[in-house]
Amino acid sequence: MTAAPIRADDRLRPPGGDGGLRQTFRNRYLLRLLVRRELRARYKGSLLGLGWSYVRPAVHFSVYFYVIGIFLGMDRQIEDFPIYLFAGMVLINLFTETLHASTRSVTGNAPLIRKVFLPRELFPTASALVSLVHFVPGFMILLAGSAVAGWRPSPAGLAAAVLGFAIVVVLGLGLGLLFAAVNVFFRDLEQVVDISMIVITWSVPMIYPWAHVRAHAPGWVLDVYLANPLVSAVSLFQRAFWLSGTGGDYAFPPHLYAHAATSLAVSLLVFLAGHAVFARMQKRFAQEL
Repeated sequence: MTAAPIRADDRLRPPGGDGGLRQTFRNRYLLRLLVRRELRARYKGSLLGLGWSYVRPAVHFSVYFYVIGIFLGMDRQIEDFPIYLFAGMVLINLFTETLHASTRSVTGNAPLIRKVFLPRELFPTASALVSLVHFVPGFMILLAGSAVAGWRPSPAGLAAAVLGFAIVVVLGLGLGLLFAAVNVFFRDLEQVVDISMIVITWSVPMIYPWAHVRAHAPGWVLDVYLANPLVSAVSLFQRAFWLSGTGGDYAFPPHLYAHAATSLAVSLLVFLAGHAVFARMQKRFAQEL
């Protein structure tokens, strides 16, 4: 009696040999479990629970609005400054939380990684999804505030919002995969990421208009500034929801959509590079942890 032929799908594979994001999304049940687990752990013993997702952006916005807008007078320079500020803040918060949580996602799940083999990409992906959960309340506040100010959806505005959102998500997950892998071997990276949160907030036209950079910085600094994919993403989100951004000195940077296309391409390259580094380094995660 001859043995049945071994199918390709039945052959033994080394751990991590068939991982990757495809396996991550095939394990949607595990991904949902990890997202729920992270949300429950974050809000364990909390009275408000996910309600903190509304409190956090409200407090963050209030501090910036009163200090930058009222005390320093930016509210008098930029029409509809609250919408201008909040449109950028909601998107930057998504990026910084994705980067912060993804960087710690592998080391934070060290006991699970040492005991059970799962596609390692599950952990930074779950952290990115948790960040999206926290993004939704702030986005709903932005929609409500913009509608009260007279905003109405338009195809061009919605396309700008989708493009800005895509840049942030792709770039955030790509850097998250890269930093999550490197952080297993060099834990100082967590401190670097924490410090970078301060820099990121001030490196985009959210608290101030981009025209201030044009007016006070050399030409090459402006070129570097406009090459930042987050500048394009924030400007696109403001283009979608900020009614006053139709002209004048505080409108959007020149060639916004050309810069945005380049930013999306750069974000995709960062994502591919981050995924490649993660896939290469993940074989040593259990050993290092």
